[in-house]
Amino acid sequence: MIVTRAPLRIPLGGGGTDLPSYYSKYGGFVLSAAINKYVYISLNRPQVDDLIRVKYSKSETVRTVGEIQHELVREALRLTGVERGIEIVSMADVPAGTGMGSSGSFLVALLRALHAFKREHVPPLQLAEEACRIEIDMVGSPVGKQDQYIAAFGGITCFEIDREGAVTVNPIRMSAHQLDELRNSLLLFYTGIERRALDILEDQKRDTMQSKEDVVESLHRTKELGLEIKEALEAGDLDRFGELMDVHWQNKKRRSTKISDPRIDRWYEIARDNGALGGKLIGAGGGGFFLFYCPNAHKGQLRRAMAAEGLREMPFEFDFEGAKVLVDF
Repeated sequence: MIVTRAPLRIPLGGGGTDLPSYYSKYGGFVLSAAINKYVYISLNRPQVDDLIRVKYSKSETVRTVGEIQHELVREALRLTGVERGIEIVSMADVPAGTGMGSSGSFLVALLRALHAFKREHVPPLQLAEEACRIEIDMVGSPVGKQDQYIAAFGGITCFEIDREGAVTVNPIRMSAHQLDELRNSLLLFYTGIERRALDILEDQKRDTMQSKEDVVESLHRTKELGLEIKEALEAGDLDRFGELMDVHWQNKKRRSTKISDPRIDRWYEIARDNGALGGKLIGAGGGGFFLFYCPNAHKGQLRRAMAAEGLREMPFEFDFEGAKVLVDF
């Protein structure tokens, strides 16, 4: 049996510029943090037959790889050359459709498990690129490279993407004290709204490829803000980071009317009125989790205000390990 895990993530800056429709023309930059919420993959070889069994929100039992309905599983098996006699089970700490990059984490954890099954050592860069190849090129999902890379590498990490799609990976330069202070000032609240991120991302892909001016300008500004956020964090100016999160959110909403709605806007203003310097819906928008930066002195006030609105806090820590094998025997 093999058990692997890959972390979910919270994007801190530049999100959206990691999509091929943008970086292939302008280059991209994203800053993301892996957290201690995970997608787990359990992989086992059946002892009595050569069937392929896949268990996720559905259950599949098939004879050949081509019969598998789950696209990511099917293409991961094809890429790694595993053709029969395997059982794959997935679990996650957070539901899909909540903006935490679960499909990328799922794929990275699955690839880590399949390579371990074949007794192959694969470095994080190769793992991330294989996941991107499957999700972007083979399946054709309108996603970027952030989720797969942060799931593979972990940490609080900057990803610079050139026009050819090559990614330069650099961990952010912060002291242990600064990292603790940042973690203590970030709060996650679940809105209770699940949504299809692909709908929003498809719109962004189309608008970017058509050079729609307001969307492209918003993404240019998003990249600039990502770099400004990196500078603020590395300078230890965390309140400036919080203020930039607000600018980032207001700019992000320019891309699509699907990113926010009156209820989401109301929650955001309540948070700002109760101590948050800035925040945003993580992921594509439309629902999922709100991430807020709030100085310690006001965290209790913010928590009470969000609880009164029915938003549940999810405590978290940063993950600095990335995708890993937990069990292999």
